Amino acid sequence: MCVGRGIYVLPVESRFGTRAPSTIKMVEGLANQRGETIVSHGAAAANALGLTTQVPMRAVYLTSGPNRRLKLGAQVVELRHAPIWQLIFPGRAAGEVVRALAWLGPEKAAEAIRKLRVKFPSSELEEVASARSRLPTWMAKEICALVMHA
Repeated sequence: MCVGRGIYVLPVESRFGTRAPSTIKMVEGLANQRGETIVSHGAAAANALGLTTQVPMRAVYLTSGPNRRLKLGAQVVELRHAPIWQLIFPGRAAGEVVRALAWLGPEKAAEAIRKLRVKFPSSELEEVASARSRLPTWMAKEICALVMHA
């Protein structure tokens, strides 16, 4: 099954017939095959962390590779090139925090950080703080406040 130019996936057989593999499996395989970093979009991260009740309608991921759209069955998966600071800590809670804060923006960051301080152990928050020098100024300031009050 072709999902994009030069990208093929094996369909999954089940008792209900043949279907495309899960989006997450496809994205993980693509990241491994191409040597790219691919992580969830900030909106999905914010939802997963409980910072918003909005559920993303489209499958959007951030990547170190080029922008592209892949068709996985009836679903379109969008890969957007992102700056390196948004791709830090792939597959870890600290990375999800960074991406969620980036999506929420400076206006909502302080409130989000108050919620995160209650949810996460200090070790997780210190991991986020360790990346302050690679983050935008507004986010680094908010994270400094997070660590100082933790």
